[in-house]
Parts: sequence; structure tokens; C-alpha cells
Amino acid sequence: MATKPVSRPLSPHLSIWKWGPHMTVSILHRVTGDGMALVGSVLLVAWLACAAAGEASYAAFLDLFTYADGRMNVVGYVFGIGLTASFFQHMASGVRHLFLDTGAGYELKRNKRGAQATFVFSVVATLALWAFLIAGK
Repeated sequence: MATKPVSRPLSPHLSIWKWGPHMTVSILHRVTGDGMALVGSVLLVAWLACAAAGEASYAAFLDLFTYADGRMNVVGYVFGIGLTASFFQHMASGVRHLFLDTGAGYELKRNKRGAQATFVFSVVATLALWAFLIAGK
């Protein structure tokens, strides 16, 4: 006895939802958290292992991120600025979620503005911190 296949509707989200900044913030919050945990813990363990292995090992670790005179090289800047930007984006998103957890900011315009503010904050804070670090030398 053959049964007729049931024609089921697609989920409404496939046709009515549009990509928005709040979705990007949500995904970036997860990516930056995982990235900082992974990269940060690997760098910390490598730094501790090289420090424990002796001066030659520690010097080789430092050479990966700095020049002989102590200035950072390209790899040092990439890791430093990348981790800093990840930290500020993750922190701004966390503060946004703290406000959302209180029930505030769910109105569409306010939610969109809050999500966009996390991007602006992370870029401005990263630039300000690195301008301070570079100008201080």
C-alpha cells in the first residue's frame, strides 16, 4: 500500500529573514571567543615551554615575533593586533548581550544600532590601543 508523500511547507525563516548585523555579531562573538582561546592558549603554552627550555629556546620564540632590537615584526603585529581586535569585539558583544539579558535593546532599530556599535567600538579601541603602544616607543 503506497502512501502519498505529504507536502510540507518550508520553514518561514527561509523566506522572511534577512541577514543583519546582529547575526554577524552573534557569529563573531563565537569566532572571536574560540579564536582567542585557541590562539591564546597555544601561544601561552609555547611561551612557557620555551621559557622553561632555556635561553636559546626563549630567544627563538621571541625571534618569531620581534626583531633583534626588540621591535615587533610583521608576525608580531598580525598576532598582536588580531588578538586585540578579537578581544575588543568579544568584549563589546558581551556587554551588548548583558544589556539584552536585562530585556533592553530588542527593538529593531536599537538592536541594529547596538550591533553596529560593537563593530565601531572594536575598531576604534583597537586603533587607539595600538596608536598608544606605538607612539609610546
